[in-house]
Amino acid sequence: MFFFSFFLQSKEQEIRPNPHQSLPPLNSKAVTTDWPRFNGPYDNASSTESHLLQEWKSGQLELLWEFEKGEGYASPAVSQGILVLFHRKDGMESVEGINSETGKVLWSYKYPVEYRDRYGYSNGPRASPVIDGEFVYAHGVTSWLSCLHLKTGKLIWQRDLKSEFTIPDYFFGKGSNPIMHKKYLILNVGGSDNRCVIAFNKLTGKTEWTCEDSWGASYSSPVITKIQGRMVCLVLTGGESRPPTGGLLVIDASTGEKLNRFNWRSSNYESANAVPPIPCGDNKVFLSECYEKGGVLLQYDRDFKPITIWQNPKANIHWMTPVIENGIMYGIAGRHQQGAETFALNVETGDFFWKEPITWTYELNQRLINLSLFRGSILKTTNGYICLSELGTLLKIDLSKSGWVLRSKQQLFFAPGTWTLPALSKGLLYVMQNERDRRSGTNPRIICLNLRAN
Repeated sequence: MFFFSFFLQSKEQEIRPNPHQSLPPLNSKAVTTDWPRFNGPYDNASSTESHLLQEWKSGQLELLWEFEKGEGYASPAVSQGILVLFHRKDGMESVEGINSETGKVLWSYKYPVEYRDRYGYSNGPRASPVIDGEFVYAHGVTSWLSCLHLKTGKLIWQRDLKSEFTIPDYFFGKGSNPIMHKKYLILNVGGSDNRCVIAFNKLTGKTEWTCEDSWGASYSSPVITKIQGRMVCLVLTGGESRPPTGGLLVIDASTGEKLNRFNWRSSNYESANAVPPIPCGDNKVFLSECYEKGGVLLQYDRDFKPITIWQNPKANIHWMTPVIENGIMYGIAGRHQQGAETFALNVETGDFFWKEPITWTYELNQRLINLSLFRGSILKTTNGYICLSELGTLLKIDLSKSGWVLRSKQQLFFAPGTWTLPALSKGLLYVMQNERDRRSGTNPRIICLNLRAN
């Protein structure tokens, strides 16, 4: 793209941490949370943390520390003062425990991995680590499932799921995020003999139950919710197959009983389901894919039979997790970078209040260039929305059914593949730069920004 080559000519310096700046204390009244999974403590891309900076002066967000990382799209998990980073470097998949306030490495666990993405994307892990109590779990791009001790990095158990369950590579390797429920670690495995979804004992790794279905493993993340008074696991499946098949499985989270399956997959061979199912209350679930069908809202009756409330092919989200506030869904629709549009949608009717690109200008070498949120991510906070663009702009935006207002922005880097939702814990924001900076040449890294307010 034109602006990438243009950035390479710039000598503008990127933000750097100040080693002499001490971390400001949390406000004594601040509400804080851990960030144990890629969509946060409530699994909905939202945070209840308080006493965060209301406004950012342009370019003034403080960078506390940065850590060079390898390949991969995994987001960090944060708990008990430890940030867990999962990435691939020097032919090894690495799970690393890092002090969340200083960036100091506390421990590292590595194992060799052989995987090459057929489409030229990153060769690192797609699934993000999950922290549960004193343990952390990581699901690699070749289906190694590992359980480590959070404080020490000691290996507790590990299983080679690809070999055990004859799991194919699929389009982009294995990318299913695990989810916890009671004593279970639940995963969309997509193995042979219809071994679709499996629950592992989180302490021993033993297989506890298997939900059989011919639909394979997608890149969507399972969700635990309650439907008709029953705790269920929602799994939007859909692996590589001819013809392409997949859709939503509603599974009893404790027994593995399959309660319903609903077909929701494009007829295009090279398609993949990647958006998590979104519980919408009143036994309703929203699904989206970007290749053909778009969005649909289902409502389940007492027999777990779905009724289609509405369909909207233009609510076609590629992979980001939409967020809901006061009956309004905010998300980003569109398969490709060009043409991606942010939207506000009435959850009850499926109608858009508005749908358009969020754009702004950026001055570089005394020249204005047009930038956009593109296929970015949205994080709901107690004082507005934090958005991260596909190219590395961090934004503070007000969203409502009337439109959007851009309040603050900071260009963190210029790197494509910025598809990972930032993590927010104890007033610190963690942002993943997944590819090389096209402007400065900075390697992929994780950066820690201070959002604490007095």
